[in-house]
Amino acid sequence: MRSDFWNDKNVFITGAKGFVGSWLSRALVEKDANVVILIRDEHPRKKLSHLEESYSRLNGIVWGDITNYGFIERIFNEYEIDTCFHLAAQAIVGSANRSPLSTFESNIKGTWNILEAARNTATLKRLVVASSDKAYGEHEKLPYTEEHWLNALHPYDASKACGDILARTYFHTYNLPLVVARCANIYGGGDLNFSRIIPDTIRSVLQGKNPVIRSDGTPVRDYMYVLDAVNAYLSLAEEMDREGVKGEAFNFGSEKPVTVLELVNTIIRISGKTSLEPIIAGKGKARGEIQKQYLSIEKARRILGWKPEYHLDKGLEETIKGYQNFGA
Repeated sequence: MRSDFWNDKNVFITGAKGFVGSWLSRALVEKDANVVILIRDEHPRKKLSHLEESYSRLNGIVWGDITNYGFIERIFNEYEIDTCFHLAAQAIVGSANRSPLSTFESNIKGTWNILEAARNTATLKRLVVASSDKAYGEHEKLPYTEEHWLNALHPYDASKACGDILARTYFHTYNLPLVVARCANIYGGGDLNFSRIIPDTIRSVLQGKNPVIRSDGTPVRDYMYVLDAVNAYLSLAEEMDREGVKGEAFNFGSEKPVTVLELVNTIIRISGKTSLEPIIAGKGKARGEIQKQYLSIEKARRILGWKPEYHLDKGLEETIKGYQNFGA
């Protein structure tokens, strides 16, 4: 990555108080960017203690809703944004299944508002849109490459596929300078969504409780550490003008898929709480969930020179330390 690339650039981050967005905000503040973040809700019990110090160095904090187009356009213009990272989303699969309309509102309408505001902003030079491996839906051929069609069949997956397609539409129709990131399951310290397998398992293990697996333990996923995801987003923005980047979608992951049971047993081993055993509560395939999903990162490696720096054990070690230091 270029050491001085971000110096004095005006950067707008949506979803900046979320798990990944918080880490991205800190990275950009440390690189001397002028960072503006969007916050819809503040949860006093969900402050990311290890990241709070970076917020005093922000260029702006704006309160509002990504579904309000006029509000979003004002941010782009008033802060003369040249780079936007669009991470804001309703990101919990279970919540999307229970309440699809609010998920569609945030993830689809929110994305078209960002795209349209960016199109109408004279200063914008680069936009990174966070899609997901879930946009692919389920395919028999693995690993997924960027040539796999978007076959989303569940609410969250469909919302990410729609945002993904809209983004690439704005590039091909309006030549909007953007790129799409399709990341595997991201984990790391500060993820306070305990409906997810890694935070929930770590919390149980640190409390001396047997972790509960809500599936039958057989689903296969690719897990990537949060700092690898941050580096992926930064690499996309920095390499936007390189041949084969602008207007494209890129996969990012570890290329080391594991089953849920293997993942939970790895957390138990790394934590040293080897007397604990996972409780498998689910039977058969979970409703609304894909059984096997993992990505090829050959394109990112070839064009961007990107590769993950954290293998699963190393990433989980750092994650467990984060929860030990700041609470689970």
